[in-house]
Amino acid sequence: AIVAWAVSELVPTQDIPFVVYAREHATAKPAEFAKLLEEAKASVSARQAPSDFVALKKIAKERQLDLTQYFPGIDLSDVKNIDRKNTLLMDELLKRSKSKLQAGLDLRGGVSVILEVAGKPATGSDASENDYARKQELSKAVEVISNRVNQFGVSEPIIRPLGNNRIEVQIAIDTKTNPNVVPDIIKPAKLEFRLVHPQLPPSLQTLPLQSIPPGFEVLPMDEEDKKTGEAYTMYYVVKQLPEMSGEHIESARAMQDPIAGIQVHMNFDSEGAKQFGEVTSANVGRLLGIVLDGKLYSAPRINGPITGGSAQITGRFDAREAERLSGALNNPLSTPLVVKALNEVGPSLAAGAIESGKLATYIGVALVAAFMISYYTVAGLIAVISVTLNILIVLATLASFGATITMPGIAGIVLTVGMAVDAHILIFERMREELNLGKSLPAAFHSGHDKAFRTIVDANLTTLITSSLMIAFGTGPVRGFGVTITIGIFSTMFTALVVSEFLLDLAISGGVMKKMIMMNVRAPKIDFLKYGRRAFIASWIVVLVGVVGMFVKGHNVYGIDFAGGDVVTLSFKQRIDNAQLQAAADSAKLGEITPTYQSEIATGKELLNLQTEADRSDAAVAAMQQAFPQAGFEVLGKTTIGPSIGKEIQWNAILSIGLSLIGIMVYVAFRFEMGYGIGAVVSTIHDVLITLGIFVLAGRQFTAPMVGAILLIVGYSINDTIVVFDRIREELKLNPTMNLRDVINFATNRVFTRSILTSATTFLAALALFIFGGGVINDLSFTFMVGILTGTFSSIFIATPIFYWWHKGDRKHVEAHHDIAPKYEWQGSSKASE
Repeated sequence: AIVAWAVSELVPTQDIPFVVYAREHATAKPAEFAKLLEEAKASVSARQAPSDFVALKKIAKERQLDLTQYFPGIDLSDVKNIDRKNTLLMDELLKRSKSKLQAGLDLRGGVSVILEVAGKPATGSDASENDYARKQELSKAVEVISNRVNQFGVSEPIIRPLGNNRIEVQIAIDTKTNPNVVPDIIKPAKLEFRLVHPQLPPSLQTLPLQSIPPGFEVLPMDEEDKKTGEAYTMYYVVKQLPEMSGEHIESARAMQDPIAGIQVHMNFDSEGAKQFGEVTSANVGRLLGIVLDGKLYSAPRINGPITGGSAQITGRFDAREAERLSGALNNPLSTPLVVKALNEVGPSLAAGAIESGKLATYIGVALVAAFMISYYTVAGLIAVISVTLNILIVLATLASFGATITMPGIAGIVLTVGMAVDAHILIFERMREELNLGKSLPAAFHSGHDKAFRTIVDANLTTLITSSLMIAFGTGPVRGFGVTITIGIFSTMFTALVVSEFLLDLAISGGVMKKMIMMNVRAPKIDFLKYGRRAFIASWIVVLVGVVGMFVKGHNVYGIDFAGGDVVTLSFKQRIDNAQLQAAADSAKLGEITPTYQSEIATGKELLNLQTEADRSDAAVAAMQQAFPQAGFEVLGKTTIGPSIGKEIQWNAILSIGLSLIGIMVYVAFRFEMGYGIGAVVSTIHDVLITLGIFVLAGRQFTAPMVGAILLIVGYSINDTIVVFDRIREELKLNPTMNLRDVINFATNRVFTRSILTSATTFLAALALFIFGGGVINDLSFTFMVGILTGTFSSIFIATPIFYWWHKGDRKHVEAHHDIAPKYEWQGSSKASE
């Protein structure tokens, strides 16, 4: 059932052209509908419409033609208004024609919108103060638009300031077939509550200008007759000055009421609740207009004081309008924004880099599968089937959210694969131990699975703390990573603890798997604590060197995503591939440079944008003109850009990681005891710092994908550490006479093979990305590989020594802080002892 659901969520896997999809699914009067499509195509050819979708919609509106007659399978009989019915139908057809899981901006390009803060800059003595206020408004606008676009946390757009009064928004959409998406996302929401004139009731005709009282204005509101579906307009005389604004709205959401229909529910903060209570108390019986950006959305009557801190907006909403309104109300903007340019942009990754990234992913998955099957044979094949289902579930769930997949977003899936493989290795290694004790295969299977169960749950729940806090406090790529990992945690536990157990049980009981054939690797006998102090000191020296290196390089360690830079716009006579432009920039040692092609939607004219580090744009242009004289590059303009990873996202990333560490320590201390929690937190901090240090010392710069990479390291490090700690806790119970040092060494040796195998499989996937991937993929995979090595190292040489030193090497100190009473599989007595 789950496989069927996952496939249904992912189909179609590729976009189907709207015309093709509509023609194939018009089951009634197909010949007549085909003629309409031909008219629409002719309209596009004559440049009367930007796309077939828009052209067909325009034809239907002009002729008042009900398009639902051609699609009897889509029931919209409850909608009476033809325009609204056609809009709902066209949107549904477009949605169905699209792949459920869309590629992100870096893979397929999208649209770039340049927004400008309305108003002219002040001059003279007010200029400085006005400039500061404008920057504050711009910062607020960037924050609001970011929150609005990232409400699901998975789309990973680019939103950054340009100069001191503009914002660039890049989103992975096609505006030709989604003409309303950009206005929905970027529309500033200036919400006001205005009173309607008490003696001038709403009317079907607007009032003459001379009859409008001073301080009032006439605002129209579209309405619909519920019986006939006929649309009409009512005119309200509304105060120009608001009673209060929407800045104190805490949250808003669309809800379906069985009686009143679709409503938008609002919750106010304490100040908003107070103001709204005063407004409604003083104006009982009057109409209170809900005005958004000068448009009247609703004018409900105040039936009594509303002092509870919540209210409802009712009106002639359909579901989409209500969702759009609630999204706008969640982030009210007081600053009007004007669209100055609307361009299509090409993918920031070159076609070659995208293909190499796909190839690297396939090779990495194939290497992991080959390793598991060759090492564990039949059991390994079952693990591969389970992990494949795991990935399918993650992708299907993301598709159901309307997510986009970007190359940086692969970080979450890579960690999910690592956790899934690790869970299976834990089960198989436990089965090996049980078989070595002389148990039968069925008994070893059940016993090994039961013993691995707690470790798998502990490791995944600890990671869940991190991902949940990323969703709660993170924004942009941080929240997106958290969403992906959260889905992956639940799918990993389901596939490892349910699917794999079922398949293994089926194979064993059915006689397909009569014995567990796998490579015979004996657990080593290494005194890890003997080398603990030296390894601890050496690794922290590396951390110190890396941190010093970051301080020495200063702002040079930050790429354009963090530090901002310049964008120079070039015209050209011959188009040069992104990969060639990137190669020329690398040979000229220009630092980070991102070439993207964009075309004006209105004229279709194509231009090249070169994003460079600050003060590097002139050198970049000169290098390109020298390397490609045939291209005829000419500079059209240059703009200073702000960081796409702003301070808010940086702070939220730090906050989410910090709270994650606290949450992990509390959980581990509760589930285990404080010594384990301290060890887990210190080892995680160690892994993040040492990876950052090595990354900088390797001459690389921090870019937006690095946020996801660091979060991946946090998740991987915690997962690995918990596995080791869980085994130490278990061995403390099973070996009541063994001293603490021997227990730690014994437990670490027992899980050492599992740690190496898990690291090896995940490392293989990262290595394939590193060798065959380019650009940002190379940076990501390099970080993964370093993080995998440091995560495995720290679990053994950082976390466990800290646990040992915390308890001063004394087992009694552990027992005093944690219940580790030994458990036996059987107990008995003899007459002699009695």
